[in-house]
Amino acid sequence: MTIALPWRDHACFGCAPGNPHGLGLTFERTGDALWTDFDLGHHYESYPGVVHGGIVALICDETMGNLIVLRDGSPAVTTSLRMRYVGTVHVGLPHRVTARLVTESAELVKAAAEVTDAHGDLVAGATATYHPLRSES
Repeated sequence: MTIALPWRDHACFGCAPGNPHGLGLTFERTGDALWTDFDLGHHYESYPGVVHGGIVALICDETMGNLIVLRDGSPAVTTSLRMRYVGTVHVGLPHRVTARLVTESAELVKAAAEVTDAHGDLVAGATATYHPLRSES
């Protein structure tokens, strides 16, 4: 079941359903993980048949960040993001990004994400640090 984000009117390139230029990512939760499936066309390629690495990083960032958003009910901004590409994310083939929280301090949350292909093989990984924008009570 697709999980709704806590705001109704937004234009996020990664996850806003109403952004005609965006990816329209949707998210599902399994246990402590949040995941999204994607299958991108040639508009998102770098080398022929290969999804641009920056787009892969964006999808990882969206998944990790929204894991925090769904937990806290408010946004979290990315303070650092590191990618490691170990395979190829191919245009026109299904892939999945799965994110989990790693550690948390008073000011920062660290998360990790894995990108797998349809066979479950790891093709990329990400780690990131976020600063939650918690509302003042």
